[in-house]
Amino acid sequence: MHRTAIDAPPAITADSKEKQRLAWKPLPLEVQLWVEVSLLIAFGLIMIYSASSIPALTRFADPNHYLKRQLFYVGLGIPIICIVSRTSYRSYKDYSGLMLLGMIALLVLVLIPGVGEKYNNARRWFGFGSLHLQPAEYAKVVWVLFLSNALVKKQDRIKESRVSFWPFIVLCAIFSALLLKEPDFGTAFMFAILMLVMLTTAGVPCRYFMLMAPFAAFGLYKFVFLVPYRRSRWEAFLNPWLDPLYSGYQLIQAWIAVGSGGFFGKGLGAGQQKLLYLPESYTDFILAVIGEELGFVGIVLTCLLFFLLFRTGLQISREAPDFLGSLLALGLTMLLSLQALLNMGVVLGLVPTKGMPLPFISYGGSAYTANCLIVGLLLSIARSCEKRPDKYSG
Repeated sequence: MHRTAIDAPPAITADSKEKQRLAWKPLPLEVQLWVEVSLLIAFGLIMIYSASSIPALTRFADPNHYLKRQLFYVGLGIPIICIVSRTSYRSYKDYSGLMLLGMIALLVLVLIPGVGEKYNNARRWFGFGSLHLQPAEYAKVVWVLFLSNALVKKQDRIKESRVSFWPFIVLCAIFSALLLKEPDFGTAFMFAILMLVMLTTAGVPCRYFMLMAPFAAFGLYKFVFLVPYRRSRWEAFLNPWLDPLYSGYQLIQAWIAVGSGGFFGKGLGAGQQKLLYLPESYTDFILAVIGEELGFVGIVLTCLLFFLLFRTGLQISREAPDFLGSLLALGLTMLLSLQALLNMGVVLGLVPTKGMPLPFISYGGSAYTANCLIVGLLLSIARSCEKRPDKYSG
């Protein structure tokens, strides 16, 4: 029996392939970013409560103390995201220089005894009753804003070192000097890395950075190996068992937490290292609690969330309607991702110990609200991506 034309399967033409391709459309970048950040915030609240309930009960007779404070920061941060996301990222280009000067002024003020508060031999905070503000966290965001705007303005002379290189080196040196005075070596290092990434992306010749390499190596030697407590951290990184009760204690306790968690963990809330064994269990070392309670699976899922956030940020940078948006999105994405990467590296013993919170998961107000500013700016750029005339709108 012969097949008729009606029985024959429809021919797959180029037009039908195009219709099939356009039938599936990914979520808008704005929605993707909101989903990823919301998951991180929700996960962070759960882990902060799990990691902080015993320390909070011991210090404040209230197991919900840190959770309630973090909920306050979340309630403060979400409106920040909404307001910043509704403001065009281009509106900051005329004020980025003033914002940078303002940050320098705040970093000077925080060093003045009686104005800035000292904690653990570091003077980094302004105190407002029970709340504390760390200007260095916001300075990182302003630094990326300033670099992106300044580099766009200098595009026609980007190959000239006295225009596109040395002014930024001087500014970075000023910030680094103020941060090292606090001291805060990690943030100073972050400033330099962000500058390197953004300048090379903008087209500044790499040979200029090669010329600076010997000075950078000398600076690392002077401010790491010639400073006793930083040198002890480096030695503890290489072998924490040399001083297991002091410089290597925190890393050893983190390893015990992660190692005892196994593949699936002991169960949410069942961790033991947070019972006053692991210092900073709900701030810088919260990943160790995740590893103990949720196991290798929990750490992988945490890494996956940050990878998705990183990928979305890069996609926003790639689809931005102008070079300013592209450079700004790249810098902000790198800022969030590097902080997450360094925090995980510290907890797992892959880099020397440095106090740096895990974005949206660690407890803290300044870092959290600063990260909300970053997300708001990325959302502002993502909105512009959706309005591009060459973007398919379905």
